[in-house]
Amino acid sequence: MLKRTMTLFAMGALVTAGLIFSPQIVRGEMDWRIIKQLDIKTPPLDVAPSADGRRLFILTPGEILVYAILEERITDRIPVGREFDKIAASPRADIVTLTSSVQMTLQMIVLEAVQKINVTGLPFKGSADAFVTIAVFTDYQ
Repeated sequence: MLKRTMTLFAMGALVTAGLIFSPQIVRGEMDWRIIKQLDIKTPPLDVAPSADGRRLFILTPGEILVYAILEERITDRIPVGREFDKIAASPRADIVTLTSSVQMTLQMIVLEAVQKINVTGLPFKGSADAFVTIAVFTDYQ
């Protein structure tokens, strides 16, 4: 009788220890909602976010669409070869890498911001349609 009681006690202790020290399985639920849907009129091949989180690069056949996240619009289109099928952002926010699995090539693109300054109506020297304009503000004292 004592042996049976000890066996039952040992089994109970093992079950209790198992319940206390085993990982608990908890089922959770997740809520979700669509916050933006872009209709880009061409099939997207791949997507990569910029390192700074400001842009989303969308690779389509023949071009990269640059989506500005804060502005919520496509701000630029960069022409690329139609052979590229993958895009990846680098740790630097101004570099993207394209790869082609068919042609087995890799291409790195450096993006440079262009700041446009409106010089309409301001005095100038040289050609009005020059590619580069240098603005010098010398009339201030």
